[in-house]
Amino acid sequence: MRSALIALALALPSAALAVGTEDGTSPPTPTETTQRCAEGQIWDADAQSCVAPKDARLDDDTRYDAVRELAYAGRYDEALAVLAAMTDQTEGRVLTYLGFVHRRLGEVDTGMAYYRQALAADPDNLLARSYMGQALVEAGDTPAAHVQLAEIQARGGSGSWAEIALARAISEGRTFGY
Repeated sequence: MRSALIALALALPSAALAVGTEDGTSPPTPTETTQRCAEGQIWDADAQSCVAPKDARLDDDTRYDAVRELAYAGRYDEALAVLAAMTDQTEGRVLTYLGFVHRRLGEVDTGMAYYRQALAADPDNLLARSYMGQALVEAGDTPAAHVQLAEIQARGGSGSWAEIALARAISEGRTFGY
């Protein structure tokens, strides 16, 4: 099973491993947020206009989609601004993306602290486990990354993007773009 998983992970193109759709199998589709909006704004589909992330008309799901899109586009400072506008700063997806963005900005210790907070709130947060494991691979701590992979599998994540991406990172000794 493990060798089949690694073979599958190696066969997938890197872009397919980007967190995009809710199940994380494809990159987010670019929207007006990254195509039309000025820096610091996100698209409000209902208003059909670009607005500030703190605009009261936006809900957190819209903000979350914008965070994922901005993070994928490498616009980390803007992603942080949108995360700051989220209603519940202790929500797992907020903590997970705070960890991801800080890690991508080179603030690995800060990123790891957010991953730990996300996992303390929800030990079944597979995305936080995968990102934490990838950070551990980047740090050269493959045994600790294997622990996160085993946790993903034990918590029902076999075959998920979280498992495949981390298995690939462990196998190749490096992470990929996103």
